[in-house]
Amino acid sequence: MPARPLRELIDFARRNSPFYGELYRDLPQGVAELTDLPVIDQTAFWAANTWPDNRLLTGPLTDAAIYTSGGTTGAPKFSPWTRTEHADSVTAFGAGMVAAGLRPGHRVANLFLAGELYGGFLYIEHSLHNAPVENVRLPIAGHAADDFIAGLIGTLGINVLAGLPNKLARVADAVSLDGGAADSVELLLFAGDLLFDDLRPVLAKAFPRASIASLGYASVDGGLIGGPVPGGDVRVHEAFPNRTVVELIDEATDTPITEPGRPGRVVVTNLFRTLMPIIRYPVGDLAEWTDAECRRFRLVGRTTEGARVANVPMGVADIRKVLTEAAPTLAGSQLQLVQRRWNGRDGLLLRISSTSEPPTALTGQLIEAIYAAKPMYPESIAAGTVHPLSIEWTHPSALALHPRSGKVLPVVDERPHT
Repeated sequence: MPARPLRELIDFARRNSPFYGELYRDLPQGVAELTDLPVIDQTAFWAANTWPDNRLLTGPLTDAAIYTSGGTTGAPKFSPWTRTEHADSVTAFGAGMVAAGLRPGHRVANLFLAGELYGGFLYIEHSLHNAPVENVRLPIAGHAADDFIAGLIGTLGINVLAGLPNKLARVADAVSLDGGAADSVELLLFAGDLLFDDLRPVLAKAFPRASIASLGYASVDGGLIGGPVPGGDVRVHEAFPNRTVVELIDEATDTPITEPGRPGRVVVTNLFRTLMPIIRYPVGDLAEWTDAECRRFRLVGRTTEGARVANVPMGVADIRKVLTEAAPTLAGSQLQLVQRRWNGRDGLLLRISSTSEPPTALTGQLIEAIYAAKPMYPESIAAGTVHPLSIEWTHPSALALHPRSGKVLPVVDERPHT
C-alpha cells in the first residue's frame, strides 16, 4: 500500500475512526502538520480499541491479521493489520535486514517467540520471506531448547541467529559448554530489547566471527518505526523513508526536539496504516538525535508510559490497576517503576509511596497478583532471563522527580545507556 499524504491520512482517520474524530474535534479542517495535532494518550487509545464496540478502527475486520502485546491477561492490546499493510511493513523491515548485514544465501535461525497472538516470530519470518536477498529460513522459534539450537548450528551450518538478546546469550552459553565455538555464525541480529554490553563477552566467546546488529525497530502497537543504521552503535536507527515519521518530544513540555543529544519521547506516525491509524503515537522509548538533520536517533531508555523488563512489557497503568484491585487502599498511593540490570539480567523494583508501615504479608500478595496478571514475568524468571520482582515501600518525598517539571517519574530507567 503506498504511503498516504499526511493531510489525507489525518482526514481519513478523523472521518472514519470515532476515536480520532473525537480527538481532532476542535481542530480546523485540512490540518497537514503533525505539530498541529495532539500526541496520543496511550490509555485513551487502548480504551477505545476494544471488542466489541471498537471506537478506534476505521472499518470492519474482514481481511486482517491480529497481533497482541505479550505478557498481559484480562485486557490484552490487540493490533490488527490488513493484508496489504502487513505486506508493506514486512517488505520494508526485510530491506532493513540487508542494511543490518543479511547477505545472499545466509542461513537464518529465527529464535523469536511464537503463539498466543504474539507477533515477533511471524513478523520476522514474513520479513525474511520478503527480504530483497535470497536466504535460507530456519523457523526454530524461541521456545526451543538452547542445546538443541546449539546442535543445529553445527549440523546446518547456520550463519545468522535472530532473537531476543537474552535468548542469543543463552544459546551462546550452550555453544560454549566444554569450550565450544560456532565459527559458521557470521551475524547476530537482535530486537525486542536493548542489547547491553554485559552480554557481548558471552556472545563473542561462542561466536568469535559474528558481528552484532539491530534487526530493526518495531512494536506490536506502534508497528514499523525505524530501520537499523550500519556502524558501531547498535542503538542508532532511522525512520523508514516514505513509511514512517519519527519525532522526539520533550517529556516536560510536549514540544518537538530539534537538536542532537537531548533525550525525548519517541513518537511515531505510520503513513500507510489505516485500519488502526498510528498518528503521533508514543511507543514508550526515549531517544536522542545523533545528527543535526534529525534523521538518525539513538535509543537511550524507557519513558513514563511503562517499563520493559527484557521482553516483558510492564505498563504503568496496567501495574497500577493490578495493585489497586489487589489492595484497594493503595488507590491514593504513588507508584514508581525502577528498571535495573545486574549479573546480565534485567530486574524491576516497584516503589510504592506510604506514610505508614504496610502489613508484612501485603508485599508478597502484591507480587503474586502482578505475576498472575503478567504471566510472562514468572515464566522469564524460570527461564533465567530476568530477576524476581521486588517492592519497596517509601515515603512520598523519597520518590525520584523529573529534573525540570518536578513531577514524580512513573518510570526510572537505571540501566546503562552508554
